[in-house]
Amino acid sequence: MERRAGPTRPALIVIDMINTYDHEDAELLVPSAERVVPVIAELIGRAREADVPVVYANDNFGLWRSHHGELVDTALARPHADLIEPIRPDDESLFVVKARHSAFFETPLSYLLWSLDVGHVVLTGQVTEQCVLYSALDAHIRHLEVTVPRDAVASIHPHLASAALEMMERNMGARITAAKETDFAPAAG
Repeated sequence: MERRAGPTRPALIVIDMINTYDHEDAELLVPSAERVVPVIAELIGRAREADVPVVYANDNFGLWRSHHGELVDTALARPHADLIEPIRPDDESLFVVKARHSAFFETPLSYLLWSLDVGHVVLTGQVTEQCVLYSALDAHIRHLEVTVPRDAVASIHPHLASAALEMMERNMGARITAAKETDFAPAAG
């Protein structure tokens, strides 16, 4: 898949935010998720207004026969539905079910982004020191520009999240910024 010449568009990737929060470390993650949900909701709104693709890349809770609507319904039926509702996918949202940490690992995300002429991904979601970090690395090795708004990613361990953000910036050339500074303008080719 060769990148097309000329400007490429950005995409907003929302990683693992459709979540039941009934897993190990959830009690450590929930307070961080509560802080980032309003920021992610604002980014989703801005992306939609700018006609930027919004792609949800989400674990499937081990429900391999389910589709994204069932995953959303399952998460909304749990005690932390208030963390799902503000960032709920709309009818225009794209959805990729993932099995492991990276949003790219054995998913159609690379092809989807290529087909949409995306050359810049804005990564949001959880967990900064796990799925966001590995997705950033996989985006980098696919020659995608990466932006990570530090206030739009949730963590379990803040010290590891800080280290992960530094690694993304130093080792992968990711732009680490505030959500309000995130630009959804097309990138030069």
